[in-house]
Amino acid sequence: MIRVLIADDQEMVRAGFRMILESQGTIEVVGDVANGVDAVRVAREKRPDVCLMDIRMPGIDGLEATKQLAGPGVTDPVKVVVVTTFDLDEYVDAALANGASGFLLKDAGPALLLEAIQAAVRGDALVSPQITVRLLKHFSQSRERVRSAVAPPKEELTERELQVVRATAKGLTNTEIGRELFMSLSTVKTHLAAAQAKIGARNRVETAAWAWRSGLMENL
Repeated sequence: MIRVLIADDQEMVRAGFRMILESQGTIEVVGDVANGVDAVRVAREKRPDVCLMDIRMPGIDGLEATKQLAGPGVTDPVKVVVVTTFDLDEYVDAALANGASGFLLKDAGPALLLEAIQAAVRGDALVSPQITVRLLKHFSQSRERVRSAVAPPKEELTERELQVVRATAKGLTNTEIGRELFMSLSTVKTHLAAAQAKIGARNRVETAAWAWRSGLMENL
C-alpha cells in the first residue's frame, strides 16, 4: 500500500482527493490537514510515502512546508507532490527547488494525480504536461543570471549522457528516449543515473531544469 497524506485548506478538495485515492485499493490515506504547520507535523509523525501539498494555506504555505519536509539538507526527506490551482512559474520553480517530487494543477484529473504519486514513490518526478515545456523554457531566460547560479557538473558528461539529458529536458519518457537514441531501456536509465550524479540532480525534473538553466538546450 502507498501511504499518502493530503494537505489542502479546502475541505471539499481533501474529501475529493481521499475518494479518488482510496478507490484504488492500493493507496491508504493516512491523514488530511488544512494548513502547512500541521502538514509538516503530521508528515514527520506518520512518515507517508507521499504528501500531496497545496500552496496557499494558513500557518506556513505549501512551499515552505515542502522545504521543511524535502528541501536541501533534510536528512530523511518526505516525497512531496505539490497540487495547486495557481499556474505560476515562480511557484513551480520554488516548489522544485524546495525538493518537490512533482507539480500538478488541480484540474489535471485523477489519472495524472495517481501517476504523480506513483512517480514520486519510484523516486521520479512529474509535472503537469501543460506547464512542463513553458516551465523549462522559462529556466533558460535571463541566461547570464541563471547560469551564474548553476553549479558545474562534478565530472564532465559523456556525449551519450548529454543526449539523454537533452531528451529528458524535452519531456521524453525513458521509453521514448530509448526509441529516439536507439538504446535499451536499461542503458537509458544507466546514462540518466550517471548524469544525475554528475550534476547533482535528484530526479528527471531537476535534470531537465539543469539542462535549460545551463544553456544545454540552446539552438535545438
